[in-house]
Amino acid sequence: MDAINRQWTLVKRPEGDDFAAALKWQETAKPVPADGQALVRTIYLSLDPANRLWMKDEPSYMPPVPLDGPMYGGIIGVVEASHTPDYAVGDIVTGLGGWSDYKVIVPGEMSKISPIPGVPLTAFISVLGATGLTAYFGLLDVGKPKAGETVVVSAAAGAVGSIVGQIAKIKGCHVIGIAGSAAKCAKLTGEWGFDAAINYRTEDVRARLAELAPARADGGGGVDVYFENVGGEIGNAVYENLAMRARVALCGMISQYNVVGQQTGADLSKILMRRATIEGFLILDYFSRAGEAVADLAKWVAAGQIRYDEDVIDGLENTLSAFERLFKPGGEHTGKLIVKVSALD
Repeated sequence: MDAINRQWTLVKRPEGDDFAAALKWQETAKPVPADGQALVRTIYLSLDPANRLWMKDEPSYMPPVPLDGPMYGGIIGVVEASHTPDYAVGDIVTGLGGWSDYKVIVPGEMSKISPIPGVPLTAFISVLGATGLTAYFGLLDVGKPKAGETVVVSAAAGAVGSIVGQIAKIKGCHVIGIAGSAAKCAKLTGEWGFDAAINYRTEDVRARLAELAPARADGGGGVDVYFENVGGEIGNAVYENLAMRARVALCGMISQYNVVGQQTGADLSKILMRRATIEGFLILDYFSRAGEAVADLAKWVAAGQIRYDEDVIDGLENTLSAFERLFKPGGEHTGKLIVKVSALD
C-alpha cells in the first residue's frame, strides 16, 4: 500500500444484482494531496443498502457514482499527509470516502473523531455513526412513538432496524420485528428484547400482524408506528394493519433496489382510511443535531439498553462479496456490515 491505491471502480450501471459486472478491482497510483488538501487512508469501510442507490444514474439526494470512478461509501480513516491546518497527520476522521485505500479531502469534507476509551472505533460508523443516527431520528422525530404504542420494524435484524426496535423499547413501546430467518427472529426476541418477531419467509406477515396487533373497526389497536426499511409486499402487509393516525417513517425500500422494470407499488388505501402519515427522511438533514443523538445512544449502550452487532470483513478485496450479502433474502448477516481495509497503526 506504500505506492498504490487499490479501489473498486464502477464501470457500468448494475442491472438487478449483477454487481460483479458493474464493479471492477483496480490498482492505481497512490494520490498525492495538493496545497489545501489532506490524504486519508481508509481503516474501515461501511457497507449499506444505500450504496446500491448511488450506483443508479437517477436523481437522488446525492450525485450518482460516476462511471469509471471509485465506488464511494462511508469510512473511518486516518490522515497520512496534510497540507492544510484543518487536518493534522494522525487525525482520525469519518465521512464519505471510497471503496479504496486512499481519499484526498479538502477542509470540511470529513469530521474528526475523538475516540472514547472502551468503545471500538467501528462504533463511529455503526451505533454512534450514521446507522445509529438514522434509527434515532427516524423513530423519534418522524415516528414520534408514545409509551404503550405498537411499533413495527421491517429488516429488523439489520444495522438500523435492530437499533430502532431497542430505542422503541426504551421509550415504553410494544415492538414487533420482521426478519428473514428463524435465527434472526430468535435474536430479535432474545438478545435485542423485541416483544415479537415475524419470519417473512415462513409466515404470512399480514395474518401474523393481525394476530399480534389487531386493528379494530373503530380505529383502535393496530400498528401505531411503522419503521419502513423494505417496501414491497412486506410494506403493504403492514399498511393493512395500521392504527388510526399511524405514522410511517420511510427509511428505505431495499426489496425494490435491484428490481428491473416495474417496482411493486405501495397500497395506499389503508393510509387513507386510517388517516395515517408517511414521511420519508434522510439522515443528512439531521447531521447538525448529531451530538444530541450520540449523547443518548452512548448512554444507552453504556447502560446495556442497546446492544448492536458488527459483522467485520477483513480485506478491501472482499468488499464486493461482502456487499452482495446485504441483498440475500434470509441470509444470516445481522447488524452492521463493515470492511476492515487497514490497521490504524
